[in-house]
Amino acid sequence: MRRASTLASSVFSRTLTSTLHDCSGLSTTSAATINHRFLHAALFSTTTSTGSSNTRRIFNPFSTSLGVAGALVSAAAAAAASLSQEVFAKEPPPAELVPKEVVLYQYEACPFCNKVKAYLDYYDIPYKVVEVNPISKKEIKWSDYKKVPILLVDGEQLVDSSAIIDKLGNKIHGKEIVDSASDKDDDEEKKWRRWVDNHLVHILSPNIYRNTSEALESFDYITSNGNFSFTERITVKYAGAAAMYFVSKNLKKKYNITDERAALYEAVETWVDALNGREFLGGSKPNLADLAVFGVLRPIRNLRSGRDMVEQTRIGDWYTRMENAVGESSRMKA
Repeated sequence: MRRASTLASSVFSRTLTSTLHDCSGLSTTSAATINHRFLHAALFSTTTSTGSSNTRRIFNPFSTSLGVAGALVSAAAAAAASLSQEVFAKEPPPAELVPKEVVLYQYEACPFCNKVKAYLDYYDIPYKVVEVNPISKKEIKWSDYKKVPILLVDGEQLVDSSAIIDKLGNKIHGKEIVDSASDKDDDEEKKWRRWVDNHLVHILSPNIYRNTSEALESFDYITSNGNFSFTERITVKYAGAAAMYFVSKNLKKKYNITDERAALYEAVETWVDALNGREFLGGSKPNLADLAVFGVLRPIRNLRSGRDMVEQTRIGDWYTRMENAVGESSRMKA
């Protein structure tokens, strides 16, 4: 059963060009997402009637038939809903393989951090979050690695979003499960994961900073949800939006983007074509490529660029299925 949901999200970025390399080391910006999910309940009712003649009740076979029919319809609908939920259910690993402590060091709006979170949420792995101040980075002073995401899994440091997902997958599934997929499916999955890292993420910044109003929209959320002091928040909101407006123009040249919206639409249409009529690239359930695409798009969903993307392309149905499949966050409350 599909849920309608609205995501309020934006893409996080530093104010100077050099800061574009913090999130997994790639020149891109990112955004956070706050999910507001609504359950859609199907209500069924049956109507019965009774007739009377003087003081006697008269049995009405038609009303009884309606009652039986209503019960059958309700049962069928419940069964269908149950099957749908099975298709889109989360896939928690065996309890004995779930790490005891998982801590994510992140920028709330980083697309690569959101890619890792999509994986953790889908597999229902509880995790804590440490929001890193992108200016001082004091929260990761302990690490030689100065980019995000960083994932601590029972004390072991994992870095780089794709490598994090691969290594964590080996831990929670076991090698025999990871290697059980066919070579063809595995190749397709790897191809599209590389496409996310090497192509899709580079289209995001030119879109969310396309003009001054969109740049301010992005930084309004960034400064509201990032780890900033009051002074940093005011400075970054306006100086950052202005700086990234100009940086985005350089990114367009670097990646040979003429029309940023057209490039975004083309990219997501290419992804929909790759689905080839399937619910997910993984078939009846998401694979790592599905989670990667969803993760990096989730931050921009409620920005103007994300709204345009859903309105102007065919991505909406798949995106909604992914929201249902990934479900509620497994992030632990502080």
